[in-house]
Amino acid sequence: MGIIKKLSDEVSRKIAAGEVIERPASVVKELVENSLDARATDIRVELLAGGKSLIRVVDNGLGMSREDAVLCFESHATSKIASEDDLENISTLGFRGEALPSIAAVSRVTLRTTSRQQKKGTLLELEGKTMVRQEDLAFPEGTGLEIRDLFFNLPARKKFLRSERAELNRIVRFMTNVALFYPQVRFSLKHGSRKIFDYPAVRSLKERIFQVFGKDFLENLMEVDYSKGDLRLQGFSSRPPSARRDRKYQFFFINGRSVKDNTLQAALNQAYRSFLEKDQFAQAVLFLTIPFSEVDVNVHPTKSEIRFKDTRSVFGFVYASLEQAVLKELGIKQVYPSPPETQPPFPETGADSTSSAQVQETYQPPLLHKIPISHPPRYEPFSYPKDRERVGPRILGQYLNFYIVAEDDEGILIVDQHNAHERVLFEKYQEIDRSQKWPRKLALHPLLMELSPTQELSLEENREMIETAGFRADAMGGQSYALKEYPDIFKEKEAIDVFLALLEDVGQEKIEKKKHKLLATLACKTAIKAGESLSPEKMAYLVDELFKTTNTALCPHGRPITLRLRRTEIEKALRRK
Repeated sequence: MGIIKKLSDEVSRKIAAGEVIERPASVVKELVENSLDARATDIRVELLAGGKSLIRVVDNGLGMSREDAVLCFESHATSKIASEDDLENISTLGFRGEALPSIAAVSRVTLRTTSRQQKKGTLLELEGKTMVRQEDLAFPEGTGLEIRDLFFNLPARKKFLRSERAELNRIVRFMTNVALFYPQVRFSLKHGSRKIFDYPAVRSLKERIFQVFGKDFLENLMEVDYSKGDLRLQGFSSRPPSARRDRKYQFFFINGRSVKDNTLQAALNQAYRSFLEKDQFAQAVLFLTIPFSEVDVNVHPTKSEIRFKDTRSVFGFVYASLEQAVLKELGIKQVYPSPPETQPPFPETGADSTSSAQVQETYQPPLLHKIPISHPPRYEPFSYPKDRERVGPRILGQYLNFYIVAEDDEGILIVDQHNAHERVLFEKYQEIDRSQKWPRKLALHPLLMELSPTQELSLEENREMIETAGFRADAMGGQSYALKEYPDIFKEKEAIDVFLALLEDVGQEKIEKKKHKLLATLACKTAIKAGESLSPEKMAYLVDELFKTTNTALCPHGRPITLRLRRTEIEKALRRK
């Protein structure tokens, strides 16, 4: 008897559902995108237990007739595509016919809908894709879907869901993304009895950014609007020197679809490379319009990843558009070593095989004004203070105001001054934290700020730990908060920046890693910066303190601190031995 067997339709449906519906956020994404395709201008999402027990999405879109309502739960049934040719020009969001059948296969579903042409609405109830109820009802024009007990009949999938808070965070991030692209639509999100946000419809992206992220975020952005042929890039990106230590606030949309794409991210970061400090990244909300036939959105079941037919030209266009926007903002005139049409170098890959996932941040900018000028080390030998014991190697000087150059019996040591100071401060902060003796300062006037929905969730979840580190923030209504207490090692503006960084850094971490993240962030924010000139005494003191720590190799974020050139290697390279 053979060991290979054809799966039953029931099992096959559940496996297919699991590929499209990975977690509550997947359900919310499919339902909200269907609402948008139905021309809804008001979309309300309500959740229980992070969406694991209930997801309710209600819209004022076109609604469905009884016939369409029943048919939408059949596999491969959709109003979005009719022929194979349509797959090459997909302009809708929820084009996959498998979404609603897949959701119904792994949950208990209630559908309420009324179309403009129908006098009566329709109520459908399904359990594991089995229709259990079908009747008329009174319901306003539009559609309401309730998804209960996700994966109730698929325990193997259910056990891999994360905590309620983690699943909620994923949904908040998606809802934030989609709200940015559709400012003309009202979006609201409620979790249990708590309203996470309610964004009324506005006229412009600028107003929606203000709603979501607040005044300070918006003031650090500049407008971007460039076109070339069939390509157009619109939106907002950082006004240098404004930046962040991470890429969390880089939002990309292609033809109305929120995507994660290495090509766009690489183009953004490369365009800003010469205008920001090392390890700083631009904030951006960017919308790329491109012919539908030039981009494949059917790469991944969740439709969050795409593939360009001509990755090279898209990268070059986005890079050049952003660079021009920054130069215009800063009032810098471009100087080209070759004709302006020259695009930044691109990895040599076959045109047919190049995908956005292959794009790495290795491109070199083409402008002459970006070529760095090398500086030799500043050799300033000096004697150690007699009242202090030498611990580290002897200081030779500073290179590029980034690195401390020292020597010992083994050879030359190059020390990253920022990473070294991070390590020193991190271990000092660990000692302070263990004794719970953070020095605090009361703000003379409350320091006002606006938190995004994800930052609010992070504060709620980590409030006790953040307060033990010396920060106290009180809600002031809406998304406004007042920072009333903070460690006295910071100035007021620094305190706000560090507080916001803490919310981002600890928000997504597991409990055991959060305290490490918090202290590492404090150390990073208070450490000397790359590019800062140091006196010989400061360099000596810093290196000595580094060699008193438990780890001279890595900073608390895991970056290298030192580079050693051994005497044997130097002599071999110079043919002395």
